[in-house]
Amino acid sequence: MNIKRYLASAGLLLALGAPAAIAHPLDGLTAEEYQKINKILRDQKVVDDNTLYPLIELKEPTKEEVLSWKEGDQIDREAKVQLTSPQGFKEAVVNITKGTVESTTPIKGQPMVLFTEFMDALQGALANPDMIAGLKKRGLTPEQAFCLPLTAGNFLTDEYENSRLMKVPCYKVPEGSNFYAKPIEGLFAVYDIGKKEVLRVIDTGVIDGPKDNWGYTEKEVAEREPLRPEMNPAKLSQPSGPNYKITGSHLEWDMWRMNFRVDKRPGLVVSNLDVKDGDKWRSVIYQSHLSEVFVPYMDPTEGWYWRTYMDSGEYGFGLFLSPLRSGVDCPDYATFLPATIADDKGNPLTIPNAICVFERSIGDPAWRHFEVFAQTPEKPVPAEGRPASELVVRTASEVGNYDYLIDYRLQPDGQIRIMIGATGLDAVKGVASTSMNDPTAAQDTAHGTLIAQNLVAANHDHYFNFRIDFDVDQPDNHFGTMDIVPAKVDAKNPRRTMWTVQHTMPKTEMEARYQLSAMKPRYFMISDPSREGYLGQEPGWMIHHGDVAYGPFDFANDPPMKRNAYIEYSVWNTVYNIDQQYAGGKYAMQSDGSDTLPQWVKANKPLMGKDIVTWFTAGFHHIPRMEDWPVMSTEWKTIHIEPHNFFAHNPALTIRNAK
Repeated sequence: MNIKRYLASAGLLLALGAPAAIAHPLDGLTAEEYQKINKILRDQKVVDDNTLYPLIELKEPTKEEVLSWKEGDQIDREAKVQLTSPQGFKEAVVNITKGTVESTTPIKGQPMVLFTEFMDALQGALANPDMIAGLKKRGLTPEQAFCLPLTAGNFLTDEYENSRLMKVPCYKVPEGSNFYAKPIEGLFAVYDIGKKEVLRVIDTGVIDGPKDNWGYTEKEVAEREPLRPEMNPAKLSQPSGPNYKITGSHLEWDMWRMNFRVDKRPGLVVSNLDVKDGDKWRSVIYQSHLSEVFVPYMDPTEGWYWRTYMDSGEYGFGLFLSPLRSGVDCPDYATFLPATIADDKGNPLTIPNAICVFERSIGDPAWRHFEVFAQTPEKPVPAEGRPASELVVRTASEVGNYDYLIDYRLQPDGQIRIMIGATGLDAVKGVASTSMNDPTAAQDTAHGTLIAQNLVAANHDHYFNFRIDFDVDQPDNHFGTMDIVPAKVDAKNPRRTMWTVQHTMPKTEMEARYQLSAMKPRYFMISDPSREGYLGQEPGWMIHHGDVAYGPFDFANDPPMKRNAYIEYSVWNTVYNIDQQYAGGKYAMQSDGSDTLPQWVKANKPLMGKDIVTWFTAGFHHIPRMEDWPVMSTEWKTIHIEPHNFFAHNPALTIRNAK
């Protein structure tokens, strides 16, 4: 199989992008800047023709510089560059404006996987004599196998010292659209992508795997069973054009404005999210982005226990952004925008249609009231109300078998929703069972669900951690909780139980980490202590709720959980540190958990009146079901943010009636 040709058609091998002007200090790096970075490093003799670049990203100016910046001001553009060298990985800081290399230091850790390494592992595994022999035992040749290199985690043994490991299971080359329908179970290679060699091949025995191709294109589905009758389409439209304006990376719509860019690791980055209060712009969020995605599988067998992926830090949500499809991923009237990142050689790559922006009526009222007392037989009075709409900024990343949509949804009533949509294909293993009546079924489904004949999808979790740097009116804020607690009721009162709100402000970082429970309702408040609100309260914004999940994990002794211990609590708060961007650490691949959010907070810095960063993990447990196969319906999870005593009244009051 020509995997390079497949990946090219999937949009992973991309074309050089068009120039883009810098309009804001937090704009993403442009094609010209990537080229200039490469030239500066070559001119300074830091790199040569053999150098590869796991990551090149903007080195952001300080927050003080950004907040004081005005259009026309000059701030040096800098980049952080991770690169290979004969001595190992290094990080350089390149001043693009001055054309200089500011520093070069060795990297203590493993950067994210290079595409070149991915290809080396795929081809190296298939060329190994033991892998060829294992395939032959199953009646297959290397040409009939499609292998998928996967990060191997870190189980803190000697094998993970001075190595850079991937494990490489394989599938039968598909006869249709589904690359995952026919896993070659019980056979995989352990490959060191640093040394470019197969360390060993694991063969736990031949399993007579699935026969069904399980294609999911319309043509393939129609060959399996009749399609539904055609229906009259219900479509979104905006015939008069959009109400938003996009200038470079700057977006304005209704009461909102913000900047956005795409980085190779987190994907979509939103900055300077402001809201208009009357005729004044007020800041809400300085920056928000995906911090890490952790997907641990719950199958303890030899071929599965190590599948504990950190999808953002190991692979890159920006790298695996897929072009959005008009009429499917986004309405056909949406604005589609490209994203430019760097390839392994440091050259610019443009992903077409990587971002879509659109507004839509959601078919609901923003608010309404029907007044029964205003009604008369002669003159019925209809309900007063306004239509609800929202602005959506969307991306979609395909990381292996899963597709993840990331939305920022803004509403005219001041609500912000960060939405995560999980779809794509279940990761499946080949088994002997074709039904739960088979004698092998109990063992085959001990850690998952039989979702099709000879296919089990393993139980697993999805955790999405977001770094949200609130700057409510200014950087220095208060953080507190509003807890629903039992109220003291006078013994003479006929009511025996009521609740009240208890306001609590944690003093330090260690105090400001929280689990969410419906049995202990709690809301999280970020407010401006220097400003008095319209009625005397501290104006603020709150995380109202979100989708969360907790597992019975051992965070002290289980290596994957030590590396991702931030999932023990859904909410964390830290004092702003520009170097603390990712909850799972700067170098996620084969990390040991020492550079992570749970370790940072042990400094236990005071929070009151500081520049506070809030970290929120949305998550869910995935117990697979037959309805997930051969492709999953989109499962949406949310982080819900809304104003709290920030405005003088409901901002949606001033929405005009629909025409």
